[in-house]
Amino acid sequence: MTRRTHLFSLASLLAVALTLGSSAVQAQTPSIVMASTTSTEQSGLFSHLLPAFKQASGIDIKVVALGTGQALDTGRRGDADVLFVHDQVAEEKFVAEGFGVKRYPVMYNDFVLVGPANDPAKTRGKDIVSALQKVANTQAGFVSRGDKSGTHAAELRFWKQAGLDNKGAGYKECGCGMGPALNIASSTGAYALTDRGTWLNFKNRQDLQVLVEGDKSLFNQYGVMVVNPAKHAHIKADLAQKFVDWVISPAGQASINGYKIGGEQLFFANANK
Repeated sequence: MTRRTHLFSLASLLAVALTLGSSAVQAQTPSIVMASTTSTEQSGLFSHLLPAFKQASGIDIKVVALGTGQALDTGRRGDADVLFVHDQVAEEKFVAEGFGVKRYPVMYNDFVLVGPANDPAKTRGKDIVSALQKVANTQAGFVSRGDKSGTHAAELRFWKQAGLDNKGAGYKECGCGMGPALNIASSTGAYALTDRGTWLNFKNRQDLQVLVEGDKSLFNQYGVMVVNPAKHAHIKADLAQKFVDWVISPAGQASINGYKIGGEQLFFANANK
């Protein structure tokens, strides 16, 4: 064997060793799947929160961003280890049916009604029910997510409180996430209900403004749950519980409170309140 051939062989062996070593490290990195809402993903919260959790725990989290209803269904099928969602009634039902181990409150923000700056339906104020009645009566455009998300569930509650089966000719369901729904509203000059976190991170506002805010019923609570391994034996319940324990701990709660855009806080930790 020539010296050149020998060096080439050593280099090849070193490359193979490095590749195998890298693969071994990757294989040893623990990971879980979290089904969560488009609002937590599109607000940018997870880009801030999950690296802090990985630094503290060494655990990777793959996020599947869906509407809350779809996220809960993902948990029912055993396709996620932990859920981070915002429809308390549906979450409590999920636990009562045995699909979740326990529900923990994590944080809150609020919903707001956004619409065109000239506010053709004259909705501006604090009362969300009155605002929706005005939207329906003037047949102004309204974009609903229509996707069984936590935001959609809240919207339907408000329409019910308004006593309106007919939501107006301008009411349209997009069957989409919060960001796409806001894009449709901004491009068509329509109204939409959104969580404040997604709104603050939304760049394509055009003529849209926050018109209704501050109503107590617009409170938006988030919860976290480990999927029950008794339903699906492959669930990584121990790793998922480590995330739950961290996100409700002082460190996790401080990380949530520390996430801001333009100096404005998007979510408010309340696990221990």
